[in-house]
Amino acid sequence: MKLVKSLLLGSATGLMSVVGAYAADLPVAKAAPVEYVRVCSTYGAGFFYIPGTDTCLRVSGRVRAQYIYVEPLTRASDATGFYTRGRIQLDARTATAYGLLRSVVRFEITRTSGAFGPAGSIGQTPNVAEAFVQFGGLTAGRVVSFFSNSDLPTGHFGTLRFDDAPDVDLLAYTFTFGNGFSATLSVENPLDRRYNNAFVGGAAIPFVSAGTRVPDIIGNVKYTGTWGTVQLSGALHQLRSNNLFTTTAFAGFADYPDTEYGYAIALQGSVNLPALGVGDAIWYSAQYSDGALGYLSGGNSSITASPASSLAAAGLLGFTDAYINPVNGDVERGRGWSLAGGLRHYWTPQLRSNLFGSYLNINYEGPSSTLSAAGYQTGLLDYKEYRIGTNLIWQPVSGLDLGVEAIYVRLDPKGRVLVPGLNGGSFGDTNAWEGRLRVQRDF
Repeated sequence: MKLVKSLLLGSATGLMSVVGAYAADLPVAKAAPVEYVRVCSTYGAGFFYIPGTDTCLRVSGRVRAQYIYVEPLTRASDATGFYTRGRIQLDARTATAYGLLRSVVRFEITRTSGAFGPAGSIGQTPNVAEAFVQFGGLTAGRVVSFFSNSDLPTGHFGTLRFDDAPDVDLLAYTFTFGNGFSATLSVENPLDRRYNNAFVGGAAIPFVSAGTRVPDIIGNVKYTGTWGTVQLSGALHQLRSNNLFTTTAFAGFADYPDTEYGYAIALQGSVNLPALGVGDAIWYSAQYSDGALGYLSGGNSSITASPASSLAAAGLLGFTDAYINPVNGDVERGRGWSLAGGLRHYWTPQLRSNLFGSYLNINYEGPSSTLSAAGYQTGLLDYKEYRIGTNLIWQPVSGLDLGVEAIYVRLDPKGRVLVPGLNGGSFGDTNAWEGRLRVQRDF
């Protein structure tokens, strides 16, 4: 038996040696190296390296739910409104020998109803809010207008009358001088700033815009430091009419008005107030416009907040850059100016509030409107508007804001205004309140 066991053991050992030798000669499939996502700390929190590249990417987004109540001006006006917005943003950055290469894409889909839009309507708008490339000092695409100072610490929910960081299509170059100083020259889409939504009647002829020939030209000088920021901006806006003016004073005379140019200037800034509280700041904005009224309110043609929303829906209130003088066929420019400002204060690290307000003055000179013996104004409306408001925002956890806001609006037209559907038929000085509730998550 011992002999048999020895023979079996020897045979098994020899067989294993042969198999091992053959196995060593066979090709072995190597496992693919695992490439883990690496954190990129160069540009702040939330960035990671795109695998296989030296580009850092940050994925972020926002969900906002908002509810509004405004005092209705007429029976047809909606008093309540619902608003929901979803946002997805990608921010890619790469360090190059020529400077930072940055690309941003921000998509938003907004659904509105009631007082957030025309009476009785529901709207849903997909929007490429921002899509731009920055390379050194060059900026190309859709981003915040360089007329506006995007570093202002504003915190209002509703509408204020100033150039509130609107996104526009542009091509710009920024010169950086160091120590916080910079200057930018930008060509921007004039259609983003075109205003022709005001009712025109009486002695005025509506301004019909011809095709664009010259973009808006923007220039600014800016300083940003530890204490705050200040920016001086200017804009040039072409007014090219497609009105074929005809007069019987000269037989057979017909011609287009000469092209005019409107302009706007703004001074915007903020000052940090650490002595008052950590994160506290005050901000201000002052604008003047002659023939470029879109620079008084960010270029948004909608007039929000009662009573202005009801008047705009009735075609009785709005902005227009210009109108045609019916006597000589010239382009007459609309003029206006606005002031806005606010204070941000942190009561605790989780609880903050904002106090803010704005003043708007719109004036159309010449034969733009008429005032009857009874004091009724027709045609383009000269008016003043006052807004003041405050909000309280609680941030129980990082990225979640729960806030309430109230805004008081006073509208002061030059004369009494006839309004279809209004009880009494007309109004003069008008007051209204607007309340909002917001739930917002940023991630």
